[in-house]
Amino acid sequence: MSQVAVCPTCGNNSKIKEVNGEVTFQAIQDEELVKKISQLKNAMEKFKSKAEALEKELEAFKSNK
Repeated sequence: MSQVAVCPTCGNNSKIKEVNGEVTFQAIQDEELVKKISQLKNAMEKFKSKAEALEKELEAFKSNK
């Protein structure tokens, strides 16, 4: 997943790329932002479900002792 930051010249949201020590900014359209936000939400949901499953497994181990 690419890094997103505010462009220092235009002030819009942009993707940051660094090649050979040179940082470049590429403007992001609103549709891209919505897509990126939904990707982050999906990733967080997966992480949350994994964490909840691990918590349940840990409780099961604790109760067996």
